[in-house]
Amino acid sequence: MTSRVAAIDCGTNSIRLLVADVDDAGGLTELDRRMEIVRLGQGVDRTGELHPEALARTVAATRRYAEAIEALGAAKVRFVATSATRDARNRDEFFSGVRDVLGVDVEVVSGDEEAALSFRGATSAVARTHPGPFLVVDLGGGSTELVLGEDRVDAAHSMDVGSVRLTERHFLPGARVEAGATTAAVAEGSSAGAALPPRGAVAAPEGPPTPAQVAAARADVRAALDVATRVVPVAKARTLVGLAGSITTVTAHALGLTAYDRGRVGGAELPVRTVLASCEALLTSSRDERRAMGFLHPGRVDVIAAGALVWSEVVERVVHEVVAAGGTLTDVVTSEHDILDGIALSLA
Repeated sequence: MTSRVAAIDCGTNSIRLLVADVDDAGGLTELDRRMEIVRLGQGVDRTGELHPEALARTVAATRRYAEAIEALGAAKVRFVATSATRDARNRDEFFSGVRDVLGVDVEVVSGDEEAALSFRGATSAVARTHPGPFLVVDLGGGSTELVLGEDRVDAAHSMDVGSVRLTERHFLPGARVEAGATTAAVAEGSSAGAALPPRGAVAAPEGPPTPAQVAAARADVRAALDVATRVVPVAKARTLVGLAGSITTVTAHALGLTAYDRGRVGGAELPVRTVLASCEALLTSSRDERRAMGFLHPGRVDVIAAGALVWSEVVERVVHEVVAAGGTLTDVVTSEHDILDGIALSLA
């Protein structure tokens, strides 16, 4: 028996849709997959509230998705919201807008559930070609999930570092987080970073982040990883799998693509040194250089430097832990199957 389902993943930076037919054996046939950059998390790290313009952009995108869902005749719909919505005081306004447009309630999932959905989606494809245990890393705009397991999740942790959150904390004019500041200190109000303007506005400086900004951001991520690796024994990983837009963008750069090619990015297996080199290239590029990269979505131009920095820190830490435990980890796998696939499978 086959069910036609629709999954929506609304994160800090983007909102994504998957309409698919799912059979009883867990097979998934994709009918429509799309993404829009809406930057719902604009300013949430600083203000604690969803910006009215961000709300309007997100509800408008939801309306377009509702039309696609109706046209394809999906019988079941699940709308999952993650980091930005968890943090917002005015999230009821968002819930009401989505309910009016789509007719379903928004589910604000915990970091653990987000991790489990991402793990299920990613390993549905990777497990056929790579050995476990798998460490799945879902690098979003507001948070980054680390999930370890093989047939099921054994350990998971959500870090409050992501491409949008770190950009606002460290890379925008007015950000004043010093090197060595911890994630907890930032969350308690040590950041004065300005909110990202709406799509299309100039958000980040024209040049790359300064050495001081990079040092502060790295200290933030390393503090978060210190906590995460006490919860998730990453040294047990035999396959490291990266998900979501920052990681797929780094992969596209490493593959030398002139335009984004999902077929080549999904399933790509790259040497660690190649991944780290592409992270460094994106981190140190100017805004004009990033805009000229044909594989880079315009909505990621201002946040990819922070995303690349987070991914480089995660990869380096995981490799270090694996080697220290006597193992080897020389390559990184990129998956185009992620939380959307997990949401869709959960509806079957």
